[in-house]
Amino acid sequence: MHCLVEFAAVVTNARIWQVPSTPTHVQQQVEAWLECPRMQVLAEDEAWWTMFCDCLASGRASGGQVHDARIASCCRYHGVTELWTADRDFGRYPWLSTRNPLID
Repeated sequence: MHCLVEFAAVVTNARIWQVPSTPTHVQQQVEAWLECPRMQVLAEDEAWWTMFCDCLASGRASGGQVHDARIASCCRYHGVTELWTADRDFGRYPWLSTRNPLID
């Protein structure tokens, strides 16, 4: 769920886009992704908190980077080792490799 919320935050941001997405567009896009049979939405229990705190400390995350620590800890909790993102800030988590899906 974390990445879906981050997606909504970015694509609806008028400071980034001349024509930001509407909540309806966000809902339609996410629902299209959720229809994919290989799509899996990850959620956490209370044990995740320890991993999140570790990511905050080891990544020296503050401000907006806290959101990245949240995503990184979610990945670690669920055994995800590769994250598709254009955000280079995830380099602070050496155990999480990244791939930019926008470039070859």
